[in-house]
Amino acid sequence: MPFQDRRDAGQQLGRRMASLAGRDVVVLGLPRGGVPVAAEVARALGAPLDVVLVRKLGLPRRPELAMGAVGEDGVIVLNEDVLHAGRVDEATLDDVVRRERAELERRARQLRGDRTRLSLEGRTAVVVDDGIATGATARAACAVVRAHGAARVVLAVPVGSPRALAEIAPTVDEVVCLESPQRFAAVGQAYADFRATDEEEVLALLHRPVPASPAGTPVPRDDDVVADAGPGGLPGHLTVPEHAGGLVVFAHGSGSGRHSPRNRAVAEVLHCAGMATLLVDLLTPAEEAARGPVFDVELLAGRLAEVARWATAEPSCAGLPLGYFGASTGAAAALVAAARDETVRAVVSRGGRPDLAGPALAEVRAPTLLVVGGRDQQVLELNREAQARLRCPNRLAVVPGASHLFEEPGTLRSAAELARDWFATHLVGAAPAERPVGQQADQPAAPS
Repeated sequence: MPFQDRRDAGQQLGRRMASLAGRDVVVLGLPRGGVPVAAEVARALGAPLDVVLVRKLGLPRRPELAMGAVGEDGVIVLNEDVLHAGRVDEATLDDVVRRERAELERRARQLRGDRTRLSLEGRTAVVVDDGIATGATARAACAVVRAHGAARVVLAVPVGSPRALAEIAPTVDEVVCLESPQRFAAVGQAYADFRATDEEEVLALLHRPVPASPAGTPVPRDDDVVADAGPGGLPGHLTVPEHAGGLVVFAHGSGSGRHSPRNRAVAEVLHCAGMATLLVDLLTPAEEAARGPVFDVELLAGRLAEVARWATAEPSCAGLPLGYFGASTGAAAALVAAARDETVRAVVSRGGRPDLAGPALAEVRAPTLLVVGGRDQQVLELNREAQARLRCPNRLAVVPGASHLFEEPGTLRSAAELARDWFATHLVGAAPAERPVGQQADQPAAPS
């Protein structure tokens, strides 16, 4: 199961949403089960926590069908199509609204006491539940939040029905969901422990002090550097976004370096997700011209390890968990370096040659993602062979229509998003949980 309990689900969700840390965000949990999840998201983002209270307005003869919803401060959202189809007259609607609003106010007094509702005016509202089955309540909550003045509405859930997520997506600015199995049966199927949340736990979480940003937060920077590695220092470019949650060091492929447009494009996607990146030339110009060192995996792995030690000692990267992103021969170097360093938490290979890592493949412990283009048949077969030798949590993702360099429209973006999601799960935040070896293989990734 993907989640131990709601707290674990919230922690994983918070890591995925690290890029929102430090912004004007309010996290809103749907009582009761959504509040423990929301509390962990709020902790990860250093944001205040509140609840979003809504009451569905059910049709009198079909209460499961929503003709609208009511929220606090007199907010009402109506579904005109359902009202018309159900031939609901004004008096009947007023009666349902009056009854549900009374229950809403009772719940608000229970949960908030004397505390006032947090203002959402002009802010980003992150609406959190423990999962979505039909989506009716979450959709109503997001509509109410929008009516309360939120400038941006993000729905965040650990697990959800694909159909419900597709229906709600057009009504919000962003949907974040960690697991959306095609054979969705119930929210509880994603949890080892899905016991009901009681009122006391919700109250305790709502009265917890607003979390502060963690001490020792990395200092943002975006500049050229010279890593203390190699024969006389190796030039690179270090980017540390505000509230960075992890550091990814790039190991470039043959004939490529810190100016690689493809790796820079991937790095941009990682920055937006709250991750620091270091793109560095692992070889000197003379070594590149000689060509032999380009294919010297041992040399590249040693240089990569030196660069990583230098980067993690930099004040701007202090305390950040370390990951490697490798392309072509750089992927083999990343895997060899990861096999020798237990502090490496995640590895991603894009169009790589992991097979060149040889015996080191069996020694890698960091969760590893292999991304290959669907049209890159020779490299795809080599990746399949390499995956069979891995003993760490791993996945082989195939991007349909992509060739070796991911030059086709949308394919590089798909590869970058796969890398982002892998690092968000296995790198950012706490050390990754154990997962079955080879849990997914050859799963296509649709281009964006």
